[in-house]
Amino acid sequence: MEKTKVAVIGLGGIAQLVHLPNLSKLDNVVVTAVAEVNKNRLNTIADKFNISGRYSSHSELLENSDAEAVIIATPTSSHKDLAIACMKAGKDVLVEKPLARTFSEARQITDAANKYNRKIMVGMNLRYRPDAMILKSLTNAGEIGKPFYIKCGWIRRRSSSQEWFTKKIESGGGVIIDLSILLLDIALWILEFPPVVTVSTQNFYQNTKDVEDTSVSLLRCKDSSIINIESSWSLSVEKDHFYFDVYGTKGSASLNPFRVYKKMQEQMIDLTPSQTDSAMILFKKSYMNELKSFIGAVKGLNPIFSPADESLSRMKVIEAMYKSSSQKKEIKLSL
Repeated sequence: MEKTKVAVIGLGGIAQLVHLPNLSKLDNVVVTAVAEVNKNRLNTIADKFNISGRYSSHSELLENSDAEAVIIATPTSSHKDLAIACMKAGKDVLVEKPLARTFSEARQITDAANKYNRKIMVGMNLRYRPDAMILKSLTNAGEIGKPFYIKCGWIRRRSSSQEWFTKKIESGGGVIIDLSILLLDIALWILEFPPVVTVSTQNFYQNTKDVEDTSVSLLRCKDSSIINIESSWSLSVEKDHFYFDVYGTKGSASLNPFRVYKKMQEQMIDLTPSQTDSAMILFKKSYMNELKSFIGAVKGLNPIFSPADESLSRMKVIEAMYKSSSQKKEIKLSL
């Protein structure tokens, strides 16, 4: 089997702990090049994963590498320029979330994808959790009726300790960009992407100054469904807490733990599978499934599962969340 040649730009935590280890386990993939501005990190990681092509800039990599696809795992402020440069060089791209800092930047990326006829995917790994994919199949089949209310949240430590992560000019935002965007994505995915019509958000800055470390939002959709999202790096809880609850007209379902209940003849029937993986295994599988899906899309075996163009409407909602908090009022979105 011919192996897909992949390059990785940015060798921070997500590349070291997730992408490179998972890529090394795929029989149909070979990582031919990496790029990293920190030369010590570049050589250390390239040596660890036996990667011969190593470059201190993305431009060098794009000029010299024969990679068919590129994974971008750099600070958000660089995503737009890197993604456009990669696609101009004829590469398909997987960009770690968020796609960009703003709607405007996201639009420039998707315009470039159309211009250069390249595939570009955003790393929305929650969609690739095995339990989330089962939940999506169940809701599509109408097992819990029409979903009308999603309540979800994620309370955990910051995903990165690097300085850029809490500088708005580089990251685009705080916990909304880090955690809420993933919850928003999977909620809209489960609901079949209804347009969001109003957003009401309150942000808090308990341990941070430039970006929010706690955020609570209520979103109303055109089809009358409602999404409630809370995320935090700073709420005092015993341990990390992730939950995702879906309420439908004929039942309910949840993730972490995975539960499914269907109303039949005025009784709630438990449809939960007898065995489910642990939270850590589900987390690990989500990233492996994401990479497999991306490689399949590069090879034309499957469509892009979390395409960049979906990020445009998502970034509009994110910007409305920040606007709502700063103006202390509900924001209406134009349809």
